Amino acid sequence: MNIADIATTEFIEVDVGTRMGKVRSMFEDGNPKGIIVTDDGEYEGVISEREVLQSHVEDDAKVAALMKPSRNAPAPQVDRNEDVRETARVLVESNAKVAPVFENDDLWGVITDDAILEAVLENLDTLTVEDIYTADPVTLEEDDGIGRAINQLREHGISRLPVLNENGYLSGVVTTHDIADFVIRENHTTTTGDRVGDTQRLLDVPVYDIMASPVETTTLDATAQEAVETMLDNDYAGLIVTPEDDDRIVIGVITKTDVLRALTFTEEQRMDVQITNISMLDTITREGIVENIEDVVDKYQDMQVQHAHVRFKEHQEKLRGTPLIHCQIRLRTNKGQIAGTGEGYGSENAFRVAIDKLERNVLEVKGVTSDEEYRGQLLRKLNEL
Repeated sequence: MNIADIATTEFIEVDVGTRMGKVRSMFEDGNPKGIIVTDDGEYEGVISEREVLQSHVEDDAKVAALMKPSRNAPAPQVDRNEDVRETARVLVESNAKVAPVFENDDLWGVITDDAILEAVLENLDTLTVEDIYTADPVTLEEDDGIGRAINQLREHGISRLPVLNENGYLSGVVTTHDIADFVIRENHTTTTGDRVGDTQRLLDVPVYDIMASPVETTTLDATAQEAVETMLDNDYAGLIVTPEDDDRIVIGVITKTDVLRALTFTEEQRMDVQITNISMLDTITREGIVENIEDVVDKYQDMQVQHAHVRFKEHQEKLRGTPLIHCQIRLRTNKGQIAGTGEGYGSENAFRVAIDKLERNVLEVKGVTSDEEYRGQLLRKLNEL
């Protein structure tokens, strides 16, 4: 299936010279998936609500201040006749909900995550939430400030945070849109008069005041189709995963991005590797990353890897112009999820540290498994099983 029939020509476009304050208002008024940025009519990139929220760019600054062209890869874009699987990969790797669609090198329209999910909805009944959800999510407490929520969203590159009450039970959820809506709305009243300078106080407002409650949840045995239908029907980007017998306990999160990532899984022998923020690659290539992960996996033939996810995140700190990068590698295997993280100046250094830690963690899992198998053999010999 290609995207020719599901892409749309309806999208919001701004020039690089537009004020950031105006762009923030666009997200508040229309809640678009993303805004296309052009420079004298030529495509420059896409701005998401998350980028606007997490940036430190002032309202009077121009949109150009937020655009970060990569030395190795252009801003994400797809051909109008591209297939759905490749388009899903582009959205996931660019950490975007919308991508521009081109026809004969001309900007034709956009494709959104919702459009793709709606098109493949009937095919999602073969997957369960357990197949694709993210376990052990980052959470907040009800009295945590909005500033802490923003830091957590930025640090982990996520879009939603479950909120727990004093008993550790799920009481709400806070998303980037909730925070952006609140901050933008309140900023309109803190720029003049007696409340000038009160912006900092907004960051101390407890998340309890802005969180959504009650929370829409799902369970591990629900199908991906059921989860996506719930998200589309309620205009949610994700759901909280709870045990079937207790919807107060948070065990994970499933998002539209998780489902899109699943669409990129292949049945080919070559392992599927997904890279988030691929534009941050400097002296290492996508092919190099895949080869390194395969080298680790190939050492342990009894470990079957269904999927590998590599995520890069840039810190503000720099060394001689090279940014400090955080890298996380997560493998989904027949022995559970295994991860390795690392930091370094430049994406290659960060990846090298992460891949070393990943291999040590793989060895640890292999050792634990071997110990369990050996213990089982002994018990059987002793007729204890």
